Amino acid sequence: MNVFGVGLPELAVIAAIGLLVFGPKRLPELGKTLGRTLKGFQSASSEFEKEFRKAVDTVEAEVTATSALPAEKVQATVSEVTPESPASSASPEHSSEA
Repeated sequence: MNVFGVGLPELAVIAAIGLLVFGPKRLPELGKTLGRTLKGFQSASSEFEKEFRKAVDTVEAEVTATSALPAEKVQATVSEVTPESPASSASPEHSSEA
């Protein structure tokens, strides 16, 4: 048995120390409190995971919708973004010959 990298002998030592420190009457109360706390963390974690997945799905849907553009619009966008080659834009008056 290995829980969070802690084996059975370590758990026994931790339980014994807890029993000595808190006593047999308070130990069940502390166990209940710890259980409630862990359940709260688990529910918060699952809620965070749901929200994260929802956001990822929304972004993926937007990317999919954007990538479904017509080919003409994609070509127009690419031609707007792509700079002209230096040979075609160079004029004779700006040449390096002096």
